[in-house]
Amino acid sequence: MKFIPAIDRYIFRLVLMPMLGVFVIAASLMILDKMLKLFEFVGNEGGPISIVFKMLANLLPEYAGLAIPLGLMLGILFAFRKLATSSELDVMRAVGLSYTRLLRVPYAITIVLAGLNLLIVGYLQPLARYYYEQLDFELRSGALGASIKVGEFTTLQDKVALRIEKSDDNGHKLTGIFARFSSPKGQVATISAREGTFLALKDSPDTIILRLTQGQIVQDEPGMAPRVLSFSRHDLPIDLPAIERFRQRGGKEREYILPELLKIGWSNTATKQLKNETRASLNFRLVEVVMMLLLPLLAVALAVPPKRSTSSLGVFLSILMVVAYHKINEYGQAAAAQGRFPPELVLWVPFALFSALIVWMYWRVAYVPGGQAIGALERVSANLAKRMRSLWSRSSGAAAAEPS
Repeated sequence: MKFIPAIDRYIFRLVLMPMLGVFVIAASLMILDKMLKLFEFVGNEGGPISIVFKMLANLLPEYAGLAIPLGLMLGILFAFRKLATSSELDVMRAVGLSYTRLLRVPYAITIVLAGLNLLIVGYLQPLARYYYEQLDFELRSGALGASIKVGEFTTLQDKVALRIEKSDDNGHKLTGIFARFSSPKGQVATISAREGTFLALKDSPDTIILRLTQGQIVQDEPGMAPRVLSFSRHDLPIDLPAIERFRQRGGKEREYILPELLKIGWSNTATKQLKNETRASLNFRLVEVVMMLLLPLLAVALAVPPKRSTSSLGVFLSILMVVAYHKINEYGQAAAAQGRFPPELVLWVPFALFSALIVWMYWRVAYVPGGQAIGALERVSANLAKRMRSLWSRSSGAAAAEPS
């Protein structure tokens, strides 16, 4: 570390902590929101709780693809804002350090994170989305061993109706069992038992045994009187329904990795609709990653408030601009996928305009003496704040002057 200048190490520490903090907070909020929905969904489907964490793990690449650019921008912004409000930035500028020189370390971090984000959106996200869809499908179809819902009738193979009043010990102990079997010949068997448990067969994975204790069997055949049999223990074989296999990866354009998008987008055999979707997805992923290279300039342009001001308008405006640009890209991707516009036009033209705005804002701050990229907005915000404080003080004074 001795060969790294002290100023670079200092800026690295200033950027690193808020960047990691924003990344963790943003990812945690998105995960917690989704976790509550997944717990409810898995509980309703009767699946194991462990599947919730597997599904959340497959959502991490998607959340990371959103949280990394936001954490990068806010980490740089908070670092330069601290330098500006503590007058350290003025000292650095006075000794000849330009903004371009100060951005050496932030740009090194940006290049690393942009490469990481390209790996995430180009390879990890498509695979994780497919595995998430697979877990969702298996949970809905019962392939994960989801238990029979307590208190509801469950139909198996269109000939068995089963109802369980109570389930204990993670489904190993069943109470209040009712089952009704019907055959193509019109024979019907109704079984009720006090307790029971499911047993697996090693040589027949498609069949399970429902071992019942203390119950009765009512057999009803056409043309014969019903027969009632009592038992202390009875093993009832049940054929499991055939589970449909999940589709192959690639049913959706979001599940293709970058080489596959390149191959399909310019293929002569693919349909026009598929080519539009893959080209839109390819350009959307690339433009989102390339935009990260301009985030340090945007962060610096919005981090420096006016002199003798601690306004946080730049922080709010930076989040607003990045989120708005992301939504514009999502709309452009949807429009290009439908074939209404070429993806290169609808995605890269907004990128060019947004890039020009960022470069102009950075140029105002870095090369115009006393320049302020959002000076007009800062003045409007300061005037509104003064008026709000004045109204608040007047209302407080009037309330204090009223006789009790």
